[in-house]
Amino acid sequence: MRHDVPVDRLGPQGPAMAHAIEACVHCGFCLATCPTYVTLGEEMDSPRGRILLMKETLEGTLEVDDVTPFVDACLGCQACETACPSGVEYGELVAPFRAYAEPRRRRAPLERLRRELVLRTLPYPRRMRLAARTGRAAKPLRRLVPAPLRPMLDLLPPSLPDPQPLPALVPAQGERRARVALLAGCAQQVLAPDINAATVRVLARQGVEVAIPPSQGCCGSLAWHTGAADQARALAARNLDAFPDDVDAIVTNAAGCGSGMREYPLLFAGDARAEAAERVAARVVDVNAFLDDLGLRERPRALAQPTRVAYQDACHLAHAQGVRAAPRRLLEAVGNLELVEPQGWELCCGSAGTYNLERPEVAAQLGERKARALLDAGAELVATANIGCMTQVQAHLRELGSDVAVLHTMQLLDRAGA
Repeated sequence: MRHDVPVDRLGPQGPAMAHAIEACVHCGFCLATCPTYVTLGEEMDSPRGRILLMKETLEGTLEVDDVTPFVDACLGCQACETACPSGVEYGELVAPFRAYAEPRRRRAPLERLRRELVLRTLPYPRRMRLAARTGRAAKPLRRLVPAPLRPMLDLLPPSLPDPQPLPALVPAQGERRARVALLAGCAQQVLAPDINAATVRVLARQGVEVAIPPSQGCCGSLAWHTGAADQARALAARNLDAFPDDVDAIVTNAAGCGSGMREYPLLFAGDARAEAAERVAARVVDVNAFLDDLGLRERPRALAQPTRVAYQDACHLAHAQGVRAAPRRLLEAVGNLELVEPQGWELCCGSAGTYNLERPEVAAQLGERKARALLDAGAELVATANIGCMTQVQAHLRELGSDVAVLHTMQLLDRAGA
């Protein structure tokens, strides 16, 4: 497709944006896998529709404020990339476009407030824990809270687990087979710290030495994917300095974080730290893929009773990182575990970072669809690889009256003694 996108005026991300626009041939293969198109049925809420809108905005044909409602409605799940026969790298367009649009757009006061609250709390575990406790105390006053802020209260868990601080180094058990550094994450430390603890235990039992750099922080993907590029770079720069070079991999156990770190080269394009960003991104690997490649030392223990387990594909693992088989192979190694496949694996559950705070109605429809698909598959337990998916799916299973539990793959492997 011919384009007149002013690449030179779009900064270092301009070539990637223009390439994504040019690669799209508007074939429509993306439509069936786009969660917003499937839910809303509007062309402008599809990937090819948004690409056209962004193209015309960058060329000056449309105003930013005419387009941002449709771009904001995108979950950024990248399912369109999996379906695309032309290789459109949609993720390399939508995040930079949001960064381009942010200083040029108008937001309502309450929308600005919600955005600031999210950006100033979620990437910082101590702040998030304090905000969550404050929010739970305010829940009885929900009716007095402005409507745009209510989802922040509604999505709070009934309780928060106690923190589980991690040591700077966990030695391998037995002969050391590898050495990795673990990204501890931000929201996950508050909502489900056992995921990190289980990950470290599994890795250590598999002969992997685990370094957890104390100076690391949020990966920056939440800010990057919502157009706060400067904050994203500041957060990511901390990790460029924090992670050591003498490791075989930088392991992540949250799909969104792993995907975000792999985008560091795009985030730091044209920056003095671009080379460091390339080095770090090249070593980032999801823990499921890492363990599958390394191979389990021995078959894990069998579950106490036969259990049908549905694996829920996290979008930023399946679509953004292309990892689907590895977690399934790991789960299939557990005795008494029958892996079942839900329909519509490619459709997002509706979590998508802060999406269920900003678009709660659409997120709720997607969450219910996903929960019903998992139950229809006969799941007695759900496993996934992302804290956002876990929180969203668990909430919607409960709303359907189901007591099916949702675990991270590492928690399930930990329980089986892997």
